[in-house]
Amino acid sequence: MRNAWSAATFSQGNGMRYQMSKRAFALLFATAQGVPLLGWGCCAAAEDLPTIPQPPLLKATGAASVKPKQGTLQLQNLMTLPGQFKLEPETPQTVNMELEIRYLDGFINNPSEGKGKGDHVQLRGYREWCDASRQKCAGTDGKAWTQTFVAPLIDAKPGQTVRVTLHNNLPPDPSCVSQGGSANTPHCFNGTNLHTHGLWVNPAGNSDNVLISILPQVAFQYEYNIPQEHPAGTYWYHTHLHGSTALQVSSGMAGALIIRGDRQPQAGDGEKGHGDLDTLLKPSDDGQFQESTLVFQQIQYACRDKDGQVKTDSDGRYLCAADDVGKIESYDLFGPGKWEKSGRYTSINGVIMGALPEATVGRVQRWRMIHGGVRDTIALELRLRRPHPARDIAGLTAEGSQDYVAQECTGDPLPLTLVAADGQTMGQAMAKTRVVFQPGYRWDALMVFPQEGDYCLINRVKSSNVDRVAPYTRLLGIVHANQAAAGRMDASPAAIERHLKAQLIKAARKNYPREVASLVVADLEQGMKLTRFVPHADILPSEVTGQQTLTFNIDTSVKGEAFFQVDGKPYDGSRMDRVLPLGGVDEWTLTSDFVSHPFHIHVNPFQIVKILDPQNRDISGPKMQRGMDEDDDQYVGLKGVWKDTLWIKNLYSGDSKSGMTPQKGKYTFIVRTRYERYIGDFVLHCHILDHEDQGMMQNVRIALPDSKGKPTSGHH
Repeated sequence: MRNAWSAATFSQGNGMRYQMSKRAFALLFATAQGVPLLGWGCCAAAEDLPTIPQPPLLKATGAASVKPKQGTLQLQNLMTLPGQFKLEPETPQTVNMELEIRYLDGFINNPSEGKGKGDHVQLRGYREWCDASRQKCAGTDGKAWTQTFVAPLIDAKPGQTVRVTLHNNLPPDPSCVSQGGSANTPHCFNGTNLHTHGLWVNPAGNSDNVLISILPQVAFQYEYNIPQEHPAGTYWYHTHLHGSTALQVSSGMAGALIIRGDRQPQAGDGEKGHGDLDTLLKPSDDGQFQESTLVFQQIQYACRDKDGQVKTDSDGRYLCAADDVGKIESYDLFGPGKWEKSGRYTSINGVIMGALPEATVGRVQRWRMIHGGVRDTIALELRLRRPHPARDIAGLTAEGSQDYVAQECTGDPLPLTLVAADGQTMGQAMAKTRVVFQPGYRWDALMVFPQEGDYCLINRVKSSNVDRVAPYTRLLGIVHANQAAAGRMDASPAAIERHLKAQLIKAARKNYPREVASLVVADLEQGMKLTRFVPHADILPSEVTGQQTLTFNIDTSVKGEAFFQVDGKPYDGSRMDRVLPLGGVDEWTLTSDFVSHPFHIHVNPFQIVKILDPQNRDISGPKMQRGMDEDDDQYVGLKGVWKDTLWIKNLYSGDSKSGMTPQKGKYTFIVRTRYERYIGDFVLHCHILDHEDQGMMQNVRIALPDSKGKPTSGHH
């Protein structure tokens, strides 16, 4: 792998070679289906890097879900995935992980400071426990810790139990016990808990419970029982204690969580046994469908002077001297425009502006991509870099990155063919040359590189973004594509689509019995449809049993103050904002009165019905419409798609110079969701995490219903 800005070379057992600065980076691999997950750390020696344990794959014996009987209220789950299967004898029933949370010392590459220069940082982070049975471990009493600023991969199967033990070894924090003042003032920076973002699991007890506090010097074990019907897909986990979520996630306390499925689609009508996309996209001996998981993070550390002020240059870009230690200890680092102005760089699996896994011309890769950041927009493009000698990117500043892309990354944009949103397989593959990630988003994309060379992975942010800054462009990394024996292929989007479709059809015929393969192939031939892999049945209007409305707002009526609200109220931990019946089906209307916010709700995903722009046009259809806002391409093709996080847009920014009112800039989002299987309390919130910490959140309770479907309370 070529990497002109690296200083050391490491080898992996699969024959691939990686280059990076020994001081700034470490290389961490997690094998998934025999394919490496790239997890690049910061500071350990290569020989000390362990492999994250992976559970073996399971095999499923599919049976269709049972349809509810008529007449009485039915509360069983309505998933359409085949749910009855057994774990193979060699497959462990549990996936166990132990994580310590403490301050970690290391180095983060800062390209602005020159080639190989890393800033010394001290950040709260996860360290994985590894026992003496693993050869790479060493230390007192046979135990040691590994270190990285991106959390390790959790890899599991439907039907397994995932146990994660957190040891909070951060120093005591008095604000966790007696904070005083508003609960929506950031506090308890050393308390923690854990959220499995997007998982359909129990929100109560020691499962996906974000309403508990794990205080310093306390250990707690989470237990996630993954239901047999759980969709396979790309999820993630991160800290979620109200008051410190943004600060801890920005420190790197986030990681990928992959649910892998072996359930093949079943023959018959569309209501019977949809399968897991993993069974179609099996990595093959000829190199097709090899997989990479990419976690995007924004670690916004700063160095401060003796008065506690952030050190900056004349342009406001953050500075750290050789003897400084970068930290994240205050919420003054978060706010509109601060990420872009800081000059910090988005990292991918812990590496800043590094080399991504190599590709081969014509071979299909599956990229699992996760926005694990706090409050910025990422808009990915891939373009072929001009032939060597290209300019060295060592010493490239954030500002210089835009010029570099304009001069060096001059190829036509490469299609990213999206097949899953937020872990949920889409009904039809969708090719885009610019893929927008708002905080919390995940996209699975199939990649085909049509010719040999280096490709620039670019973040091209347009006008509608989280930080409300002017459009800008950054280089995120480089992908090198090796020449295939067959030579280069036609690089046109149409040719790439034909090639991808042919590979998918070939895989279907190879992986499925003839009757099933014929159904999957017929769908693929009709516009690359994936209807046999969508994990949920569409929610029809006739199913809807209730209506919900939600409006985000930031109250700026008091000079110098901002109050973050949902439905006109800041978060109150003692207030239950919504009580909803198990088995109910709601249609939600989502809006924002002031700027834009990513809506996220725990436990149950939702299906997008329509997205109306300020002119009342539905912009979620398959094509851009004349007169649409340039950034509304992020909504094209989302009608009918299942998600758990959605960007609720409003062009109104409160700037009197714009001449705009909230209503003139307001978008309206209609989604539907089912409340299945689980009762308990959880939250919905804005996924700009400093907004959540300051009050843009609500409590939600799913309760057992009475015979008429209305929620009940305890009878005492």
